[in-house]
Amino acid sequence: MAKQATVAKQVEVATQPKVSKQVKPEFEFKDRTYFLITGNSPLVFTLPCKHSSRKPLLYFDKELGSQREIRYATNQKSIFADEQMGTSTLGRIILRNGQISVPKEQQNLQKLLSIYHPLKDLVYKELDEVKDSENHLDWIELELEALIKAKSLDIDHAEAILRSEYGEGVTNLSSSELKRDIMLFAKKDPVLFLDLANDDHIQLRNTGAKAVEQGFLQLSSDQRTFTYGDGGRKLMTIPFDEHPYSALASYFKTDDGMEVYKAILKKLR
Repeated sequence: MAKQATVAKQVEVATQPKVSKQVKPEFEFKDRTYFLITGNSPLVFTLPCKHSSRKPLLYFDKELGSQREIRYATNQKSIFADEQMGTSTLGRIILRNGQISVPKEQQNLQKLLSIYHPLKDLVYKELDEVKDSENHLDWIELELEALIKAKSLDIDHAEAILRSEYGEGVTNLSSSELKRDIMLFAKKDPVLFLDLANDDHIQLRNTGAKAVEQGFLQLSSDQRTFTYGDGGRKLMTIPFDEHPYSALASYFKTDDGMEVYKAILKKLR
């Protein structure tokens, strides 16, 4: 009788899922330029290049969980003092006329300025031509949007926006002067202009300001109370820390305020 062949049972081995290690992005090998953002460009400006009690130069390493001393040495690959071997030749970081260009061969200095220096984005920045051109393009598009908006505004809306910025000085401007000034304002500060142009309170504030100028409304000297009419009837008390005309614009939106607003509009015409 033939013997039956026995088949060994296969044991399933649980395999651990592979964990991919996070690869740090490579530091691009290229020439780099750095410039001051302090508002002035002295002939010579020196950045601290080694740690001291007066000018700390430390970098917190999250992987090690500790502070590491930074030291720029021209003969060392690493900018960390604990990784430097032998005698270190200390270098200087000098920005002339507000900037410094670092060739791609000086990788230690580039990494110090681009990644580890604590004064980066506080005292100086790295020039990024691509990003700067994108920001410039965004600004041009914002200017264009503001100018198109300014050109489409009617005179009353343009006057309201200008009055919020320049006060009573716009009262005697002609229509052509208002159109000119609103275009100049839109080009000079497109962000603020668009905020004001889209503010649904701006027309109400302008009406209130014109009513005070022409004497239909009275604003107390302490800017806490609006009164109305010949008898000086108290219209409203301005909440603490709120702009008088912003508070008045909110009041005009109430049922009682809407009646006063309609009456003022008739008088202003």
